[in-house]
Amino acid sequence: MTQVDEDPEANSRPVMTFGAPAVGEILADRYRLEELVSEDPSGRQVWRGVDVVLRRPVAIVLRHPGGESADEMLRAAVAASRVAHANVVGVYDAIDEGHRAYVVREWVDGAALRDYVAQAPLSPARATTVGHAVAAAVAAVHQANMVHGNVHPGSVLIDNDGRVVLGDAQADGDGTRESDIRSVGGVLYYALTGRWPHAELPLPHGRDLPDAVRDEDGRLATPRQVRAGVPAYLDKLTADLLDPQVAVPTADSLAAELGRLDAEAEAEAAMEEFFESPLGSALGGQAPRPTGRKIAVGVTALALVAIAGLLVSAKFLSPAGARDPDGGGVVTAPPSVAPTVGEPEPIKLTADQLRVIDPPGGDRTELGGVEKVIDGDVDTGWTTDTYTYPEFGRLKDGMGILIDLGEPRRVQVKVVLSATGASVQLRTGTSDFPPTSDGDKQLYESYRVEQEHLNYNGTTMVFNPPKEPTRYLLVWITSLPQVGEGRYKLGVQEIELTPR
Repeated sequence: MTQVDEDPEANSRPVMTFGAPAVGEILADRYRLEELVSEDPSGRQVWRGVDVVLRRPVAIVLRHPGGESADEMLRAAVAASRVAHANVVGVYDAIDEGHRAYVVREWVDGAALRDYVAQAPLSPARATTVGHAVAAAVAAVHQANMVHGNVHPGSVLIDNDGRVVLGDAQADGDGTRESDIRSVGGVLYYALTGRWPHAELPLPHGRDLPDAVRDEDGRLATPRQVRAGVPAYLDKLTADLLDPQVAVPTADSLAAELGRLDAEAEAEAAMEEFFESPLGSALGGQAPRPTGRKIAVGVTALALVAIAGLLVSAKFLSPAGARDPDGGGVVTAPPSVAPTVGEPEPIKLTADQLRVIDPPGGDRTELGGVEKVIDGDVDTGWTTDTYTYPEFGRLKDGMGILIDLGEPRRVQVKVVLSATGASVQLRTGTSDFPPTSDGDKQLYESYRVEQEHLNYNGTTMVFNPPKEPTRYLLVWITSLPQVGEGRYKLGVQEIELTPR
C-alpha cells in the first residue's frame, strides 16, 4: 500500500490555487494531491492522494469544471457511497467547488484489469474469478437501486493481494441494468482473449483496446475460437452474455452462477484429471453441453462442478488454466478468424536450477535424477525410494525439489506425479542453504507454505502463483501414495512453471 508521508509539516495548508491542480495541493483542507495517475478526454483526472486527517491513501477523481457538468458524477458518487461490498470501491467524499468537483474514494494499490491483460490474457480459472467478483459488485449496485453504467477493463481493479474491485460507477454515462450485465460478459471476453467487443459494448474511452475477433461476415468469434483451452461452459456463458438475442439473467443470478464455478484450484485440477480418466474417456472426453441458446441456472455447468466435487473439496479457483473439455487440448480458429492468442510460454529451466532437498533422517541416496523433471517427458522423472509408511517411513518430515528462478518472479507451478494419493506443498523462501542434511532442514523449515494438496486424487497438481514475487520455490512432499502392500513411493515426472 502506498505509504503516507510522515513529515510533521504534512498538515500545513498551502495556498489554494484555482488553476490546474498541482502536486502538494490540499483539497477541502484534507486531501493532498500526490501524483496524477490518468486523464481522459472528458477532462476528468484521477490522482493518487493522501487523507491528511486519517493519514491513509486515497484516490481523487477530479473534474473541471464543477457545477452542472459534474452533477452526474457527484450523484453517482453519493449513491455509490451507500454500497458497502468487498468488490466495490469505497467512496469517502464528494465535493463541488464550482470551478471544479471531485470524488474521494478508496485507493486500490494495484492495477486495472486492462493493464494485467495487456501483458497476457488470464487463464480461464482466473478469468472466472474476476468475472465472479465483477458480477457480485454489479449485483450489489443493482440491489441499491443503482445502475453502474461503467463496467469495463479500466474500471475493474485488482490490488496486489488479488482482491478484485469495481470502481467509478456511472461516470458521466448512461446505462441500464441489462448493459451492466452484458458488460460483465465483455469483461470475461477481454480477460480470456485480450480483446474488447466494441460493436456489442461501445466504450467511449476504450478505443485503444483491440477489437474482438470476428469472422469475414463480422460475427463475433467466441473465446474458444480465439484461444485454445477455454472450457465449453465458460465459452457459452460469455457468448450468451454478449448475444442481444439471448435474454440476460439478473446480476445476482449471474454472480451465483459464476460463484458455483469459482471453486478451489483442486476442483479445476480434479476436473482436468477427470477428463483424462477412464470415466472421462467413457463420456467422450468432453463436458456435458447446454442445449438451446440461453443462460440457464447452469445445470450442465453445475454437473461439471459436481463431478469435480466428487474428486476433491474446493473453496476457490486458482489462476491455473483449464483443460479443453473437447479433449483435443488445442482449439484452432476457423480460416476466417484471426490467429489465436495463447497463454504465456512456460519458463525453460536448466538442471543447475534444481536440487533435491532431503533433511535429516534419510541416507541422501535419492539426490540424483532431478534433471528428468524438466526434460519434457512424463515417462521419466525423479523418484523417491520405497518406504514402509506414507510419511517417509516416519524417518523425516518430507522431501522435495528446490527451484531457483534466478530472480524474484510470480509463476504458476504445475507438477505431474507418478501416482494419485500424494500430499504436496508449494513453499517459498528468500534464500538458499548449504546442500547438507542440516542445511536442507533449515531451508524447508524457514520456507513459507503457499498452498497444499492433501491426499490428492489426481496426478496433475496446479499451484497458484504466490502473492509476492519469489526467487526460490520448494515442491515439498509430505506424504507418499501406496504402491503395494506396505510400500510407499512417488515419482515427480514433470514440473512446469508459467509466468503470471
